[in-house]
Amino acid sequence: MKILVLSFYFRPDLSAGSFRATSLVDALCKVVPAGSQIDVVTTQPNRYHSFTVDAPRTEQQAGLSIFRIVLPKHQSGLLDQSKAFLIFSRKAGRQVARRDYDIVFATSSRLMTAVLGAWIARRKNDARLYLDIRDIFVDTIKDVLPKKVSWAVKPFFSVLEKWTIKQSAKVNLVSPGFSDYFSARYPKQRFSYFTNGIDDEFLAAAPVRSSVSAGVAENQPVTVLYAGNLGEGQGLHAIIPELAKRMSNIHFKIIGDGGRKRTLEIALSKIGVTNVELLPPVKRDELLEAYLAADVLFLHLNDYDAFEKVLPSKLFEYAASGKPVWAGVSGYAAEFIRSEISNAAVFHPCDVEGAAQSFAELTLQVSPRTDFVTKYARSNISQKMAEDILAVAEDRRTLR
Repeated sequence: MKILVLSFYFRPDLSAGSFRATSLVDALCKVVPAGSQIDVVTTQPNRYHSFTVDAPRTEQQAGLSIFRIVLPKHQSGLLDQSKAFLIFSRKAGRQVARRDYDIVFATSSRLMTAVLGAWIARRKNDARLYLDIRDIFVDTIKDVLPKKVSWAVKPFFSVLEKWTIKQSAKVNLVSPGFSDYFSARYPKQRFSYFTNGIDDEFLAAAPVRSSVSAGVAENQPVTVLYAGNLGEGQGLHAIIPELAKRMSNIHFKIIGDGGRKRTLEIALSKIGVTNVELLPPVKRDELLEAYLAADVLFLHLNDYDAFEKVLPSKLFEYAASGKPVWAGVSGYAAEFIRSEISNAAVFHPCDVEGAAQSFAELTLQVSPRTDFVTKYARSNISQKMAEDILAVAEDRRTLR
């Protein structure tokens, strides 16, 4: 069996897409029939321009080849990202031009990797296409792009989405909150719901007994940590400055980078708060140490309708840490937290007063979430997803 995996991000890059694709490929390697070949086409690490790490352009091992495409340095702006993807798609097409596949798997947050997967599958003797959709791009652009721009481009991307989904043998939706959107538009399509999960290093560090948070035990100021992207979608610039001013007894530590980092810096400077610390992205082992050192883990999505459907991947590793979770989310993510994650407080996005009030709901201690950790171990989720991909590929081979 020959499998192509397309992912714009892959190990050792720092992103939810990278962690997800890497775990899935590891699972595929364990379940494919003997003599199979898996090709991964991805990029050199490029998630954050402020974080660089070396990776070989090509990796070869028994049954697995990884090809990393070099991209020019870019910021997080739409134009830069568009140029980077055009280079990726062109070089990816060249990389697989002389190779045949039974199935193409594409994991995509901004739709275009999915489109690339559909285009390649069509050119490969109609190889089966299995899509992994991590965001509803067509639904999101109306919120994150200027109105004139979104009005102009949405019809084009809607057509692309329709064509791509209809090319697919199966579509996985990373959030069950996406179900209504896709089921209504594509009632004949087959869907699965393999969510994000908890990676092994976070499972290993999950607590087994309750304890008072370190900072609280030492009578230090409470440390609230956010780690991740600093973009329009996260909207930290719309909540952190005023929240830090409102709760001056808390030390906010923010680790990450993104298109709205400068906006956040300006807002913090303008309001004059001194209890917010901005730090660059770090490797995962350092990130885990930061989780363990924090008293509370913070999550926020901007107040946009599209984000009512998403399920942030960050929630899984946050919950595994046993630390209190303080989340400004709505819709499906809010429902998920309330039903699945103990010792968590939810407030409406961008609501400073609501955030301050909800903080009182938290118990400042480390508490094991054993059932959650068992249920959402990424390795288990990836294995089931790999088996599902294999079943779709076998369907195609049977029809030959």
